[in-house]
Amino acid sequence: MIRLNAMLAAVLVVCALGLVTSQHRARKLFIDVERAQGKSRQLEVHWNQLQLEQGALATSSLIDSKARKGLAMQPAPPQRTLYLVTEPLAEQTAMVPAR
Repeated sequence: MIRLNAMLAAVLVVCALGLVTSQHRARKLFIDVERAQGKSRQLEVHWNQLQLEQGALATSSLIDSKARKGLAMQPAPPQRTLYLVTEPLAEQTAMVPAR
């Protein structure tokens, strides 16, 4: 009877240690998940800020002003402008003689 009680006590201690270990591991994993979610939120906010900044920098008026002021660029006069006229692809292939 004493051996049975000792064996049951040992099994109880092992089970209690296993429970404590699993709870500790679960808490650590939960903390890691919370940190990862916080980092994800920070990265999403940063991404949204970068998209807004890109949209503001890509406006044609800002590009035009930077080209004129920063690079001293000027628009090409009409005399130096060459316009190309292309025909649709179907008409071009119809004009090619068959071999």
